[in-house]
Amino acid sequence: MAEKILDKNGNKEKELQQELDLTAIDEICAEYKGKKGSTIPVLQKVQDYYGYLSKEMVERIAENLNMSPHTIYGVITFYAQFYTTPRGKYVIRVCRGTACHVKGSGRISEVVTEEFGIKNGETSDDLKFTLEEVSCIGACGMAPVIMINDKTYGNLTPEKARDIFREYAKKED
Repeated sequence: MAEKILDKNGNKEKELQQELDLTAIDEICAEYKGKKGSTIPVLQKVQDYYGYLSKEMVERIAENLNMSPHTIYGVITFYAQFYTTPRGKYVIRVCRGTACHVKGSGRISEVVTEEFGIKNGETSDDLKFTLEEVSCIGACGMAPVIMINDKTYGNLTPEKARDIFREYAKKED
């Protein structure tokens, strides 16, 4: 099945060529059958398994939980933790809080754009990188700061950030 996807901002149409095996959804939902308040844990587990929540996945979840897909989408769109498009293997979070902004974090976001051709909310065509500008990482003393997945890098210059990004780009999948 070929699935057409858009980034979080609705830009850059991509086509994901893969056959999705949705049987894991049935297994995840079976753990929660008949339990109240299971929607969020099911969505979290399905997203952890697949990396995002596609239309087909939402429909399968809704069917399993005996809910409408619209109700499921209501939950997905309310919480920022859920994604309806694939994200990169490496999620680059650039802090845009006051301390980081003053010390040039905007330029670091520009470096991501220069290196990978993506802007805030977008994922590279090879699904290797996603850029997210965030309000605060909570490491103001190390401004400007980025996180790549769970690793934090601080006291950055655009040049240091570029070197870090290029190291990640070299990593094999």
